[in-house]
Amino acid sequence: MKPSILPRILALVLACAAPAFAADGHDHAGHSHAAKITGPNKGRVLTELEPHAEFFVTTDRKVRLTFVDDAGKPVAIPAGFTATLVTGDRAKPTTLQFAAEGEGAGATLLSTAALPEGQNLPAILRATPEAGAKPVTIRFQINLANCGECSRPEYACTCAH
Repeated sequence: MKPSILPRILALVLACAAPAFAADGHDHAGHSHAAKITGPNKGRVLTELEPHAEFFVTTDRKVRLTFVDDAGKPVAIPAGFTATLVTGDRAKPTTLQFAAEGEGAGATLLSTAALPEGQNLPAILRATPEAGAKPVTIRFQINLANCGECSRPEYACTCAH
């Protein structure tokens, strides 16, 4: 008597389907993946910096950096912190400098000029966490279009897409 092929086919189908379920963005053991971090102004939190810094574009297209603790609460600007942002047209980039505004835990760094024209700008933030430290380079897109799901600008979107 020949063994049935049905159990083999079923085993093959299940083996192929398991990676598809694991890749759907959920941990099926009851834990979901960490959500994207948001800052006090609902901007993008740059976790590459320590302390983390919220990147936020103001209504007048200036960039505000607000330093936050692990709970997302504002903290003082680290002593000796410097940053520049290069953005805009690659053939003629715009470099933004930052100046301190406010004091203590409420202090932020605000760009001294506005972002150039455009809704989707390449950006390179070069930050030195403290005097003498190695600079940190962060590359990302500043997409100012609103997300259809969370209504935030795409650069600060918290959706899973």
